[in-house]
Amino acid sequence: MFKLLAIDPIAFELGPISVAWYGIIIVTGMILAIHLTTNEAVKRGISEDFIIDTAFWTLPIGIIGARLYYVIFELEYYLDNPMKIFAIWEGGIAIYGGIIAGFLTFYYRSQKDNVPILLLTDVVVPYLLLAQSIGRWGNFINQEAHGAEVSRQFLENLMLPEFIIEQMNIGGAYYHPTFLYESLWSLIGVIVILLIRNRKHLLLRAEATALYLIWYGLGRFFIEGMRTDSLYIGSLRVSQIVSILFI
Repeated sequence: MFKLLAIDPIAFELGPISVAWYGIIIVTGMILAIHLTTNEAVKRGISEDFIIDTAFWTLPIGIIGARLYYVIFELEYYLDNPMKIFAIWEGGIAIYGGIIAGFLTFYYRSQKDNVPILLLTDVVVPYLLLAQSIGRWGNFINQEAHGAEVSRQFLENLMLPEFIIEQMNIGGAYYHPTFLYESLWSLIGVIVILLIRNRKHLLLRAEATALYLIWYGLGRFFIEGMRTDSLYIGSLRVSQIVSILFI
């Protein structure tokens, strides 16, 4: 029987520059989210220029926030390997750090341009969740953000395609594809928020934002409990603490 090989994390090389699948997937999610957000924002009276300008600032600040969040909770490692702080193509960005940094940027921009912050977040959250769903496939390529060891039969019983099963073969052992659980949970959340939000009078201002926080926080709390690479404060998983605050 033909056996699939693990996917190379490097998509292609341009001379001395290696372009990682992780970066391509993250950027794809961001571009799609910006496009969909812009279309929705214009319908709701927010200018396209405002969304593009806000995205211009939010994306790099969000990435920096996501990386700093991760580095802070792995500080001992990065103090010993300071140059690794900049190697984000290897993974190690924490979505909660990006969300917090992104929200602060949104708040500043909304105050500066007199755009209601909760109107802005209501427009953004379903497409942010879509970008999160897409971004988890970067973790898949890097063989990270997985759960505990399981049998191959367990994965086959989930009726997963062969390429996912083989990518979950890390060092000769198979692992829970928690990236997939979160990706699917986020995708379902996108559909739920859009269906409810787009039916008039079903959601008031800020309720789409609240639904996002509850939906993602609830799913992440349980999925985080399955992961083997969690960031900790003492014996507590950081992402579970933040998830509770979201809910």
